Amino acid sequence: MKYKKFVKKEHAVAGVIEALLLVALVSIIISTIQLVYIPEIMEGREAEHMDQVSNQFSSLKSMIELQAITNSSAPISTMITLGSKELPYFITARSYGEISTVDEGEYKIVTVPPPFTFPFGIPLTSIKYEAYNSYFVDQTYVLEGGGIIVKQPNGESVMRVDPSIYIENDLDIQFDLPIIVGVPGKNSTYGHGKCFVRTNWSQGATDPTITNVSSLNISTQYPNAWNESLYSMLGDKVNYEKGTSYVKITRKDDDINFKLRYYYIYVQIGHGWIK
Repeated sequence: MKYKKFVKKEHAVAGVIEALLLVALVSIIISTIQLVYIPEIMEGREAEHMDQVSNQFSSLKSMIELQAITNSSAPISTMITLGSKELPYFITARSYGEISTVDEGEYKIVTVPPPFTFPFGIPLTSIKYEAYNSYFVDQTYVLEGGGIIVKQPNGESVMRVDPSIYIENDLDIQFDLPIIVGVPGKNSTYGHGKCFVRTNWSQGATDPTITNVSSLNISTQYPNAWNESLYSMLGDKVNYEKGTSYVKITRKDDDINFKLRYYYIYVQIGHGWIK
């Protein structure tokens, strides 16, 4: 009969334990990166995207004003980045955006007395971008009345770039107003990639003057932005009234001379061009 002698060796067991500890250490490091650092990185990426959209809206405003100055009906395209992509190799989410024209509704500029061209009010239209972020606060950018407005949820709207309003002789107001006209079927888009906003100028009116205006009422979704913008230009020369959906200025001593120069801007969003 043969006897087998078993010798107890712990080298293999130690190797398995070392491997498990290394796996656990790597898992802890990856989990820490995923839970702590990746959200910060993604928040920074989405914040940079919001800055990019701000610059792109400034370019869009400049292109529209250039078309108006040159009376050029040739279409010009401005690129808008709708969202940002996820980060590779980690569990992250994309951000999305939606851009549309707002050219029908109750938002108007009403003067007393009203202008002959717009007896029921001057239409206040806009191009609107809404961000749906996953990490950074959602923001809305609006090109309304020639100004750029920024709005955050549960926050007041701010006029980032003032509209083309010029003040002369204290109460002579000249307003260069773009009236946005969206093309049906090409007036909105949604996604995370890049899209093009194509604009072309169409004839409006050249410097019609409305005299003896006693009040000017702007109905808008962003009364705080308009109120601050008007105050920065007019100061204490007029009386101010701000509601939830309007801002109104009225004369103090003298009438307001209101000069309106308006023009139509046709807007197509997305690929292709409809003549």
